[in-house]
Amino acid sequence: MRPIHFLMAMLVPASWGLGLTLGKLGLYEMPPLLLMSFRFAMTAVALVWFVRMPRGALLKLCGIAVLGCTLQYGLTFTGMKSLDVATTTLIIHLEVPFGVIAAALLLKERIGWRRAIGISVAFGGMIVMYGAPSVQQNPVPALMVVGGALTWAIGQVLIKSVGNLGGFVTIAWLAMFAAPQLFVASLLVESGQWEAIAQASWKAWGVVVYMGLIMTAGGYAIWYHLLGIYRVNQVMPFLLLIPLASILSAMLILAEIPSEIVIVGGAIIMIGVAFIVIEPGAWRRRAPAPIEEKAATR
Repeated sequence: MRPIHFLMAMLVPASWGLGLTLGKLGLYEMPPLLLMSFRFAMTAVALVWFVRMPRGALLKLCGIAVLGCTLQYGLTFTGMKSLDVATTTLIIHLEVPFGVIAAALLLKERIGWRRAIGISVAFGGMIVMYGAPSVQQNPVPALMVVGGALTWAIGQVLIKSVGNLGGFVTIAWLAMFAAPQLFVASLLVESGQWEAIAQASWKAWGVVVYMGLIMTAGGYAIWYHLLGIYRVNQVMPFLLLIPLASILSAMLILAEIPSEIVIVGGAIIMIGVAFIVIEPGAWRRRAPAPIEEKAATR
């Protein structure tokens, strides 16, 4: 991997990890669903003018947005409101083994012994983390984050049924559908939205801008560029740095210190995820031609 591409690859987990910490900061001032609705509205406004309308796939994208965006981010960020960033970001990485299982069940993809070991190790780490005080005191929020990881994984598998629309087209139109869905969901299940909007500080609006433009639109611009040059298994391991970026930024910005059991359980989860996403010798192999973009949101 060229040095410039290595630096670009490092920027992706850094921007996404910092985004989770800033998201926690935004939750101090806005309800979770409202915050996410503003995030996706920002992404949609920034991108939709520059991509084509996938007319034949709009209905499917609307349905996928319900599961993979509205429900997923609703569960994840509602859960994170009661959890620390370290616990949340480590649980979120269960989306990788969930994704492998969902692909095996829905797309009949082969898991293989290496991935099976990784899945077992990752869920073993979650069992260890269940003993952490942050989880013991907030079991429902923790389960909500697990549910968010599960719905994200299923949503990513369902995106394959839409066909190769291109990453930016998919993100832009998922955001177009997710933003109003999240606004409506916020009106139905949350309260104090108008007061939160009126009283939100520049920090809260800065979080919206960061999550909408840098974390989602900008982060995926780099991500898809790298996926077009290198093998997936050369790029995917960089995502293992997201918890490090999240935990370090949470320590610096929010003064959160993760407990030892969270670190141990999280380390086990990440080892399991590494078994799944890293193939022996993948770093030495270069893709002979650009590969197709894969759609995702975070």
